[in-house]
Amino acid sequence: MTISSPSSQTPNVADKPIMQLSGIIREFPAGEQTIRVLHGIDLTINQGEMVAIIGQSGSGKSTLMNILGCLDQATAGDYKIYGQSANKLEADELAELRREHFGFIFQRYHLLGDINAKDNVAVPAVYAGMDTSARISRAENLLTNLGLGDKVNNRPSQLSGGQQQRVSVARALMNGGDVILADEPTGALDSKSGEDVMEILHDLNAKGHTIIMVTHDPKLAAQAERVIELKDGHVIADYHTEHYQQTNQLPEPILSGHRKGVFSSFVDRLLEAFKMSLLAMRAHKMRTLLTMLGIIIGIASVVSVVGLGKGSQEKILADISSLGTNTITVNDGYPFGDPRRSYGDENLTPEDAQAVADQPYVLSVSPQLDSNLNVRYRNIEEAASISGVGKDYLDVSGESLALGQGFDEQSITLLSQDIIIDDTALQTFFPDDANPIGEVILVGSVPGRIIGVLEENNSGFNRNADTPTFYMPYTTMMSRLLGTTYIESFVALIDSNISSSAAETAISTLIESRHGTDDFRLLNSDSIRETIESTTTAMTLLISSIAIISLIVGGIGVMNIMLVSVTERTNEIGVRMAVGARQSDIMQQFLIEAVLVCVLGGLLGIGLAFTIGEIINRVGGSSFQVIYSSTSIIAAFICSTLIGVAFGFLPARNAAKLDPVEALSRD
Repeated sequence: MTISSPSSQTPNVADKPIMQLSGIIREFPAGEQTIRVLHGIDLTINQGEMVAIIGQSGSGKSTLMNILGCLDQATAGDYKIYGQSANKLEADELAELRREHFGFIFQRYHLLGDINAKDNVAVPAVYAGMDTSARISRAENLLTNLGLGDKVNNRPSQLSGGQQQRVSVARALMNGGDVILADEPTGALDSKSGEDVMEILHDLNAKGHTIIMVTHDPKLAAQAERVIELKDGHVIADYHTEHYQQTNQLPEPILSGHRKGVFSSFVDRLLEAFKMSLLAMRAHKMRTLLTMLGIIIGIASVVSVVGLGKGSQEKILADISSLGTNTITVNDGYPFGDPRRSYGDENLTPEDAQAVADQPYVLSVSPQLDSNLNVRYRNIEEAASISGVGKDYLDVSGESLALGQGFDEQSITLLSQDIIIDDTALQTFFPDDANPIGEVILVGSVPGRIIGVLEENNSGFNRNADTPTFYMPYTTMMSRLLGTTYIESFVALIDSNISSSAAETAISTLIESRHGTDDFRLLNSDSIRETIESTTTAMTLLISSIAIISLIVGGIGVMNIMLVSVTERTNEIGVRMAVGARQSDIMQQFLIEAVLVCVLGGLLGIGLAFTIGEIINRVGGSSFQVIYSSTSIIAAFICSTLIGVAFGFLPARNAAKLDPVEALSRD
């Protein structure tokens, strides 16, 4: 809704009505009853008048002023401004009227304590969309003209009562102030300051501003051009004083030439809300920190748990990779639980391994059989694990050599008595010899020469971590140690470009066609990988869901504190509404504050998670690392923002729905 003021119409405005009240009734609920404060008020106020509304406490004069200033609406009757009805207007339409046409001077000043005089004066222009440079310049000029040029950067607490009232006057004039409504403007001032304020009001009236002043002081009322006397909600007198004179003077139009575009105005209001949110948080540092605590703990928990889960997963998968990446192990014997297992396990042969090795999707194969024998070197004798393996064992197992060399085709063909030992065997039999290559040891009753030493294997999947392990060509072990023609298993390394599940099916079909039955078992390393990935992911989600409870509790804490903040700052909300803030502006301010608390808590939580991870990484060393997921960090940040929006909405909505009159009455 747009209402045109006389400053944008004809210059001949003498005795032109700007406010017309017909049968105005205002009632307030009181328990199950209602109290009528105004009884059928009929008034007309003309452009450029200086009107004093006088009456004792309880006469209804403040209620009438609130209706005139669109802070309140009548229960019944008709109120027109510049010939257009203001009845049944929405809250934001009333705010537009206050923003565009009215300026308020309050008895208790009602300045915002967290910002300086200049910013206090400029607040109405922010909501009106005035250009930034014009806004700052006008605020400074107004304060200078009112004798406060050296106080523009002072906060209200650094100003005297008279100076604060002058700031209030400057704020009322910021958007032009066609109509100035002054509620007991000298009531809280000493005599000299009161005289100064009245002089300012007379000067404004002379410049064409309509002045409506509420007072209980007859001497003050006598300075006006017109006096309206109320008693018990009735107009009992309405007369002109000796000061009455007609005027064609109009207030200077301010907003028309300095408005920003819709988007720029919105950004301005957003920045104002952001600034006030920061000031509110700074004013209550400890409370803000405690409010953030639930968010900090929740975000830190989620990010840390996801990082720990990712680190655990990578560690386990690395251990699996050490057993051989993309491998399929074929074990001799019917599946567990199959009654045919009683017929024996001697079914798998080296020829089966070779048949699989000949397949185009298989890169290499290592037959294997295991036994436990006593091993002796000089005066040291220990039980050890003996493994017969193929020439490609290092490729399929992912193991690597620390010293020496591996087996070759000749080792397999000639049944060579070459031996590779692991790190445990090295420490057991050669504690003082860093290089045992070439040494001869006795495995059972068969001597063998050491040709290689494996790198230490810290994998959790190292099946012989505490037992010395010796590796020999599987052919040597079959003929010289065990006297068998069968192998226990073989491991096939699959081409990475081939689906491991498809290769598993093909190998199963091949062996079954050779044996005529399924007397073997397959173990796919990728299946283990997938199982572990799904399990660790599920565990991470489970623990994260528990950590999210902390976020919800933190969100409830934010909502609780924001409700308290709304209660504490009710007066500020009333002031902002009085100078023209829309409901969306008020809601925006408190919503931004809630989001800021949560976002800052989220950032601190992420920082805490990194700190926790760094400590774990230092303690765990290379054996275990927390691996942070950028996805989880981004998700945590978004989550904290959404919590701010979700749990800040109710307090922000409550603030936006406050009644301006009730809000202004709160200290």
